[in-house]
Amino acid sequence: MIPKYNEMYREILEVLKNGEAYPFKEVKELVAEILSLSEEERNERLESGKKKYDDRISWGCTYLKRAGLVENTKRGVVRITNKGLELLESNPEKIDNNLLSTYKEFTNFLKRNKKDEIQNIKEKIEEKNQTPQDVLEESFKEINKILEEEILEEVLRQSPEFFEYLVVKLLQKIGYGSLISESGIVTKKSNDEGIDGIIKQDKLGFDSIYIQAKKWDRETTVSRPEIQKFVGALGGKGASKGLFITTAKFSDGAMKYSKEQHIAKVVLIDGRKLAKLMIEYNVGVSVESTYEIKRIDSDFFENID
Repeated sequence: MIPKYNEMYREILEVLKNGEAYPFKEVKELVAEILSLSEEERNERLESGKKKYDDRISWGCTYLKRAGLVENTKRGVVRITNKGLELLESNPEKIDNNLLSTYKEFTNFLKRNKKDEIQNIKEKIEEKNQTPQDVLEESFKEINKILEEEILEEVLRQSPEFFEYLVVKLLQKIGYGSLISESGIVTKKSNDEGIDGIIKQDKLGFDSIYIQAKKWDRETTVSRPEIQKFVGALGGKGASKGLFITTAKFSDGAMKYSKEQHIAKVVLIDGRKLAKLMIEYNVGVSVESTYEIKRIDSDFFENID
């Protein structure tokens, strides 16, 4: 029987305990060997077609990462952290979600996702509080919440220049300037005058969106003075549309000030909204699984002679 994702924590950590960075594919194989999984069990598939074991161990690694016990050195490569090594050395009787909850990183992660926290699917259906459709919807939200966290972590690992490029590409994917050749411009650092990018919405450049992109720590708060400086930069360009986009968050004063502007329309997008837009418009993400939900076609049965 394939263990649940939260029943593989110890085995994952044991595989990584020498401190070396391992490709996830190798971790998956080594854990399967420790668990003595048969070839049939390794290839067992979910309804979506994805392998059940692959899905569960992937979630296991994700939750260990949320607790700060493992980390990605680069995409698809994992390594145990000092905290993970210390945990193994302490040899706890059980490594489960209760133990992970003793780590601040994990509890912070749960707090950020509290509204979307889901219980065991079977329990919810048995309690009759939700239909299977409701459970599926909440599961989808939970998956996207975790994906949002991973997107922001990856974005923060990139350079400020890449972030500016990302923002311009995202706006083009949303549809701004998408029908105009070379509509997106990342400004040169030496002469940006407070503007990091420009999206041309018409061929002659009469209507443009001016962008300021700040790749700052997620816990940083962008306050009103930053927005005031941006509005000043917009005024210097004679701009009527401005977008301030950041991986951080905005203060109430900053949001209030942006809404009070009349000469220039100023839109603020924080880290959480940025991640949601990247998921919605498939920027930096790809489709892993697709499920089809079908229902009875009443017209078909009613029209049978």
